[in-house]
Amino acid sequence: MSVLPAGDPTAAVLLPHWLSEDDRAQLAAAVRAALAEPAVHPVTAVHLADVLTELHVAAARDAVWPAPAARVRRVTGWADDVLPVRLSAAELDSVLDAAALPAALRAALSGRRR
Repeated sequence: MSVLPAGDPTAAVLLPHWLSEDDRAQLAAAVRAALAEPAVHPVTAVHLADVLTELHVAAARDAVWPAPAARVRRVTGWADDVLPVRLSAAELDSVLDAAALPAALRAALSGRRR
């Protein structure tokens, strides 16, 4: 049994954002740039570090269980390098606040693309 976080229980929900290999590389670069900022808030830094972890987990998940993502790609017509990157609302907010995030990737993460 899991303990729900205090406050908003939907904050811990992880939503998939289907990103290409290039999108994931740009996301990692933007997160690393945000983490390098001297004024990054400690809580934001934790969320951003979790995003980097999820990028690695997404690749590992696809290596171990390739069929689920392959089915989605086949149905949607997406390229073979598109993978789901699962982010919480807090992680997504931290990423969207990153100044180095490219506009096209910001649109994809905001749900305005794909």
